[in-house]
Amino acid sequence: MFSLAIVERRVNALAVGWMVYAGLIALTGLIGLAFAHAWTDGHFGPWTGHGFGHRYWDGPMMPFVFLRFARIAIFARVALALAAGVGLMQKASWGRWVAIVAGCLAIFHPLLGTALGIWTLAVLLNAPNAAGYEVMAR
Repeated sequence: MFSLAIVERRVNALAVGWMVYAGLIALTGLIGLAFAHAWTDGHFGPWTGHGFGHRYWDGPMMPFVFLRFARIAIFARVALALAAGVGLMQKASWGRWVAIVAGCLAIFHPLLGTALGIWTLAVLLNAPNAAGYEVMAR
């Protein structure tokens, strides 16, 4: 038998973990995009040559397509992590499945993502915890 209070504490801690992870993804993503934008514009001096605007690597618009894709990818990762955190915090019926999907995808992100993904799967796929979450979600 499971203790509902223990399951609730585990799920709340997991929700906070997902929200912190979303913030870290957003912060590192914005810093990375700022550096990528400066690099593609050639603002790093002699280390990058004259920038993509002058070298035309695979066409003059290539860096801008890359940066647009990077922005969308970062936004999607942050949105998924926030959805997992909010869904778990509110004990929504969809929150468990969103967190499981986010956990499966986070496993491929080294260190913190791997740890959070394994923690998510261990907490949410454990049979007593899953039954306790279903009781809380009603």
